[in-house]
Amino acid sequence: ADYVRVMRSAFGGRVRFIGIQGSRARGEAAEGSDIDVVLILDRLDFDDLRRYREAAEALPHRELLCGFVSGADELRGWDRGELFGFYHDTRPVLGRLEELIAVPGAGDARRAVHSGACGIYHAAVHNRLHDRSLPMLGELYKQAGFLLQAKHFLETGEDLTRPRELLPRLGEEDRTVL
Repeated sequence: ADYVRVMRSAFGGRVRFIGIQGSRARGEAAEGSDIDVVLILDRLDFDDLRRYREAAEALPHRELLCGFVSGADELRGWDRGELFGFYHDTRPVLGRLEELIAVPGAGDARRAVHSGACGIYHAAVHNRLHDRSLPMLGELYKQAGFLLQAKHFLETGEDLTRPRELLPRLGEEDRTVL
């Protein structure tokens, strides 16, 4: 509520959408979890980024605030595979994403699975050869979870964002990954 109030005060009628993502959207947040918010304005320019930072400073738990800020046209220009994950991981707080973008479908899920698998493969090989970073490996497993959500949606039409709901519905190989 504080976020909505502050952003509406800073941007007025330019606010087209506010949403929340991640563990807080799924109801799985722990104390200290990031607050992943989405703010979509009618348009976004460099001065808006300054205004956003200034407005956000007044918020309680500012240190936990992260997320995504965009203009409506920039969001519509995203790759449809990327929009699939974005759409399904975002819980609306103010406005509707459907008023800004077409609802992602099966072709978008297929694209998300393919490009996600390519990205994970590339990053995993790079990490193994060069970085050897355990935190990076953790991020790759997190990305694999998002990929499996899209794959499950593609195979069944079922939109499950909570790993505990998804896990029992996956095949043995996919369950091992998750």
